[in-house]
Amino acid sequence: MANQKNAALDAKPDKIVARNIRRVYQIKEKSNNSITEFEAIKQLDLTVKQGEFLAIVGPSGCGKSTFLDMIAGLAKPSSGEIFIDDKKITGPALDRGIVLQGYALFPWRSVRKNVEFGLEVKKVPAKERYAISERYIELVGLSKFADRYPHELSGGMKQRVAIARALAYDPEVLLMDEPFAAVDAQTRETLQEELLRVWEKTKKTIVFVTHGIDEAVFLADRVAVMTANPGTIKEIVNIDLPRPRDGIRSSAEFGWIRHKIWQLLQNESVDSENLQQQNTDVAEAISPTAAL
Repeated sequence: MANQKNAALDAKPDKIVARNIRRVYQIKEKSNNSITEFEAIKQLDLTVKQGEFLAIVGPSGCGKSTFLDMIAGLAKPSSGEIFIDDKKITGPALDRGIVLQGYALFPWRSVRKNVEFGLEVKKVPAKERYAISERYIELVGLSKFADRYPHELSGGMKQRVAIARALAYDPEVLLMDEPFAAVDAQTRETLQEELLRVWEKTKKTIVFVTHGIDEAVFLADRVAVMTANPGTIKEIVNIDLPRPRDGIRSSAEFGWIRHKIWQLLQNESVDSENLQQQNTDVAEAISPTAAL
């Protein structure tokens, strides 16, 4: 079954292709006004298949969100290229929807009007906007709250509105950056299940950034594990678990995959700490005040 699943995924066309991505920031030193370079991402290559659910995990500061911003077109790589359907990404576009941790809802707009926002940008007629928003509000289970405002909703409900808004204008790719991090554990699991239900109905390509190993394993077809700074892809782990994923968290297979990813991240943390210590030792050795 696992081999059949991998073969089916491999047979799908490439949706997103990132080639040799590097991102460098110029940092001005306060002490002497000199400019130094900070390499956030180096030599990152990644392919996401059409309709795939790909999760990205890695240590804090490894460049996960930076890479997602580059797919969104909100940031540009210092070198390398990212393509969607063989078209180079040069900026934001409506073929990509974004869901962030902070909801980013308009407080003066109702649930329905928030969901319709992207459709207004696309100049979709009002009657059609209403029908589309009705569909996606129902899809995320908020039909009874369509005329409520964000301050009247729980955190989980706000995140559902953000998902519905991102889906309503029918993007080909959904980019999600720690979307459930701000809610409690029980709500988080509920939202994960809702997201899978929506994904199975819409067949969107999803790239999902998270710090949660359990979350990544539960949701994804594959998990890309990144190295510590500078970030690159250390390994891609196939999640050979059956769908739907109801009750899968307690299985031995789930535990084994989770442990494998944990080990990859644990080893990365140790390597990062060793590198930081080496850098500190070198700095102390060449410092004129090292002996003081």
